[in-house]
Amino acid sequence: MFWEKKLEQWAANIRDQLALPLRVDLWNGQQLSLSHTEPQVIVRVPHVSALSCLFTPSLSNLGAAYVDGKIDVEGTPSAIISIGNALASGTLKLEGKFSRIARKIQRSKEKDRQAIQYHYDVSDEFYKLWLDENMVYSCAYFENGDEDLISAQIKKMDLILQKIQLRPGDTLLDIGCGWGALVIHAAKHYGARCVGITLSENQADYAKALVIKLGLCDLIEIRLQDYRDVDGTFDRITSVGMFEHVGIRNLPSYFSKINSLLAVDGIVMNHGITSTDADSGETPYGNGEFIEKYVFPHGELPHIGLALKTMQEGGLEAIDIENLRRHYAKTCELWGDQFEANSEEIKRLSGDRRYRIWRVYLAGCAYAFNQDWISLYQVVCVKAGRNPSTLPLPSRHLYGRAELRTGTNMIG
Repeated sequence: MFWEKKLEQWAANIRDQLALPLRVDLWNGQQLSLSHTEPQVIVRVPHVSALSCLFTPSLSNLGAAYVDGKIDVEGTPSAIISIGNALASGTLKLEGKFSRIARKIQRSKEKDRQAIQYHYDVSDEFYKLWLDENMVYSCAYFENGDEDLISAQIKKMDLILQKIQLRPGDTLLDIGCGWGALVIHAAKHYGARCVGITLSENQADYAKALVIKLGLCDLIEIRLQDYRDVDGTFDRITSVGMFEHVGIRNLPSYFSKINSLLAVDGIVMNHGITSTDADSGETPYGNGEFIEKYVFPHGELPHIGLALKTMQEGGLEAIDIENLRRHYAKTCELWGDQFEANSEEIKRLSGDRRYRIWRVYLAGCAYAFNQDWISLYQVVCVKAGRNPSTLPLPSRHLYGRAELRTGTNMIG
C-alpha cells in the first residue's frame, strides 16, 4: 500500500536525522521506534486517516489531532511538547503558514465579548483545580525562586501595587479584573477604592460574591463592562493580562482611552504577554494557529517595541519596564503540575476534549516562554509630558522594598 511505503520512509528519515525518543503505535499492532533509546512519548494512531498529521507535523496539526481524538499520546506534557516541537522544527520549513505570521483579525465589542467568554466562562470550578486559591490567572513573581504558587502570586500583586505607588484612598481601575484578586488585595492591604471590570459573566459574578463575603463593598465595585465604556478619573490604573485581547490595531486607542481615564498625576501599570518576533508574529510551526482556534480566539501579541510605540501614541510615557518571561515559564509549569494532579476531576468536570486542549496549552505556554517565543513585560506609565520633577524615581519609589528590587528575574 502507498501509505505503508510513505510511513516507512518517514520513520526512517526521522530516525536517521532526528532520533527522537518517540514511538508510534499503529492500529494494526505495528510499532515504529524513532530512536534507539526508550521512548519518552508514545503516539497511538487508531486509523490510517490520522497519518496525515504525522507527515505534516505542525503543532497545529498534531494538537488538533490530539484534541479531536484522532491520535492518543502518552507521556508527560513537557516531553510531549518538546518532542512535538522537535518533530515540527526538524521536518517543516519555517516559512509561509509555519512562520511567525501576524494574523489580521476583524474586531468589535461583540466579538471581544464572545472571545473573553469562550476562554474564561468555562466554569469557576475548572480554574479552581489548577490556579492558586486566590484565582490569579497571570504571571506570578518568584522573588527567591523557591516560592509556592500562592506566595508568588501575592508577591506579584504587591509588586504591581508598589510599582504604581498605591496609597490609601486612591482610586484604582483594574481593566480585566479576573476573579477580583488584585482589587481585593488593593482594598484590604492598601486601603484603595477600586473598580474592577471584566467581560466574563462568570468572573464578575464570582468577584461580586467574594467582595460581599469579605465585607469590602464600600471599597470595591465589580462591573461587567467593556473598557471602552468606562467613564471617570482614576488615580491608578492596572491592566493585567488584558491587552493581549485588545488587538494590535486597537492598541493606540486602548492606551489613549487609559490616558483619558488617568488623573493628571496618575500612574498606569500594563502587565501583558508580548511576541518576541520583531514584526509581532505569532509563535511558529502552527502553534499560534492552534491557540487561535482552540484557546484564545482573536488574541494578538505585539512586540514590546510596538507596545511602547502605541503607548506613546496614546499619550503615555513609559518610565519603568521589566521583563518577567522566566517568571511566567515557572508559573505555567506550576499550573501544569496542578492540572496534572487534578486530571481526573478536570476530565469529569469539563470533558475529555477540553481537558486535552488545556493540557497541551499549558505545557505549550511553558515551553514557549522558556524558548523565548513569547515574553511578559510590566510597563509603568504616566501621562506624557509631565514635569520631570513630579515623576517618581523607579529605584526608590516604584519597587519600595529592597528585597523586591534584588529579587528581579531570579528565575534562571
